[in-house]
Amino acid sequence: MPAPAPHSAPSPSSYFVPSGPGRFRATAATGGGWNPDEQHVSPLNGLLVAEIERFVAGRGEPDGLAIARISFDILGPVAIDEVTVDVDVTRPGRAIELVEARAAWNGRPVLRASAWRVARTDATAVAGGDPDPMPGPDGLDAAPLSDVWPGGYIASLECRVPEPTRPGRGRMWVRTPLDLVAGRETSPLAGYVGLVDTANGVAPLQSPRAWAYPNVDLTIHLFRAPVGRWVGLDTTVSWGPDGQGLTAAVLHDERGPVGRSAQILLVRPLGG
Repeated sequence: MPAPAPHSAPSPSSYFVPSGPGRFRATAATGGGWNPDEQHVSPLNGLLVAEIERFVAGRGEPDGLAIARISFDILGPVAIDEVTVDVDVTRPGRAIELVEARAAWNGRPVLRASAWRVARTDATAVAGGDPDPMPGPDGLDAAPLSDVWPGGYIASLECRVPEPTRPGRGRMWVRTPLDLVAGRETSPLAGYVGLVDTANGVAPLQSPRAWAYPNVDLTIHLFRAPVGRWVGLDTTVSWGPDGQGLTAAVLHDERGPVGRSAQILLVRPLGG
């Protein structure tokens, strides 16, 4: 009798699984593009936003503030393992508030998020100045980033492009069928932010097989709350002569532009 075929592990349905108060176990779907055995920071970014929102909600009645800017500092690599998250208020206020969240792995800080929350007001009568919109994702050609990048995170994405990307310039829509945190409802903002770091892989100037250009931070400015699961990345990449780079993107949802992002890069040749 032939031996039974080996069973492959089921595909994860989320990026993180809660494992205790403030503790989350990463799944294989977080595998990174530079090292598939380490977490891609993008889902972890989304997790910190989700935990900031849980912290705020846990204080009681809504305070009428919304996240307008969130800045992430990447403090070190993190294995596909359990992380701990803690949140506190750096600068309290009724009209503006600064909240900080931190992720640690084995007791070592790996990611810090600083979020400015500002008061909502009705400015409908004076709203305007939006950047040009992107063509919507419906009917666009698929463009799997896994042709360029390894790792479980990139493999988890659906990507569509209005036109072929070129080195340093490209527009792409990305979304994921995976939940951010298993068994837990998270906001559209947390899911959206959990995909924005993908911008650095949309239109690379050089192949990641020849050059390394990881980002050391990510800053997102929002002038409107994003909705839906699609994230539009209108991306431009610039490298200077001294090993510094910048990936900048105008951010969109299906209704139009919502803000901008920027990532500073450490540019180095591989194998040199």
